[in-house]
Amino acid sequence: MGEQVSPAPNKATKANKPTKVAKVAKVAKTAKSAQAVKATGEASKKATRGAAKQAKPWKPESHLAMVRRARKINRELAELYPYAHPELDFRNPFELLVATVLSAQTTDLRVNQTTPALFAKYPTPEDLAAADPEELEEIIRPTGFFRAKAKSLIGLSAALRDNFGGEVPGRLEDLVTLPGVGRKTANVVLGNAFGVPGITVDTHFGRLVRRWKWTEQEDPEKIEAEICAIFPKSEWTMLSHRVIFHGRRVCHSRKPACGACPIAPLCPAYGEGETDPEKAKKLLKYELGGYPGQRLAPPPDYPGRPAAPLGTGDE
Repeated sequence: MGEQVSPAPNKATKANKPTKVAKVAKVAKTAKSAQAVKATGEASKKATRGAAKQAKPWKPESHLAMVRRARKINRELAELYPYAHPELDFRNPFELLVATVLSAQTTDLRVNQTTPALFAKYPTPEDLAAADPEELEEIIRPTGFFRAKAKSLIGLSAALRDNFGGEVPGRLEDLVTLPGVGRKTANVVLGNAFGVPGITVDTHFGRLVRRWKWTEQEDPEKIEAEICAIFPKSEWTMLSHRVIFHGRRVCHSRKPACGACPIAPLCPAYGEGETDPEKAKKLLKYELGGYPGQRLAPPPDYPGRPAAPLGTGDE
């Protein structure tokens, strides 16, 4: 709700109150810092109202109607997750590349709990390229498939050292030449380390866009192409974060929390999961459910609690 507009003060009034601007700035700063925390509570209220509106069976729609609905869902998700971000801890493109390769077949949480020791021992591509395979395998063992991942990490680090001057390239065609790096990993790195827009098609993204009938494709590259055609290029990276956030927190694979979903009126798959609002709320995860997030070092505007380090008993 917007604030009531007051008459503009005359010049004399402005001169007599030089601290008013400073006070307004202070209030604005405080409001901004509280925005992310407030978003979680507002999302819960909005979810209940949204799910309650979903009553009629879903009807077929034109392509134009689907595009409009898809863009409205994106706007709704932007309100729900103003703090959406990549859930891998990283400080530079190399760390993001390595973390993304490690994230295959495991959770971002497990990767984030593993990479501090990894980067402490191998901070650069040159260091990782020279790693003893058995020592590297032991460090990344918690992420699963550690032998294959160790081989990929040593190989991509050697390629960075030998072919790219020890730097992560900022082009998709270069990134996909690295061992263990496909389009998904390349798009994660480009979008979050270089600011190059891209769609990240992981299991959550693919599941949700099919539930929402944005596409019927199963192949990640075909999904990427069809979703790119629906949204402006400037939205691709943040759209990916928002959809993945929603898939991890609300729209689960086996038991989606339909009764606690703010976009229920826009969802053709409403009713596949729990529709009772109170029962559905118990299915919410991470900050929406009052639990720690996946990052040990989340962004400042993240309203939830950071994850615990590996071996602390609070994982």
